[in-house]
Amino acid sequence: MSVKASISRSESQDAFARDLVAQGRFASVSAVMQQGLELLRAETEARAAETEALRALLKERRAGAFSDMDDARKSTRATLARKKAQHGL
Repeated sequence: MSVKASISRSESQDAFARDLVAQGRFASVSAVMQQGLELLRAETEARAAETEALRALLKERRAGAFSDMDDARKSTRATLARKKAQHGL
């Protein structure tokens, strides 16, 4: 279903939209505006999904075990020693 609405746009936006129509890329200025809104909606939804995924990851990480700096250094040294031994270094 379509909804008719009056919108304002700058002269440069209008010129750009009309140029796209003249190039045959869109049937009308209205189609240009619709495509622009769809792109904005997709970008907004993608950002929201990414933000939610990052929040979930952060929550998961916060709930996990915490290693202090000394434990992290020991673990790193042990891993390096194992890798060196595996490769004969």
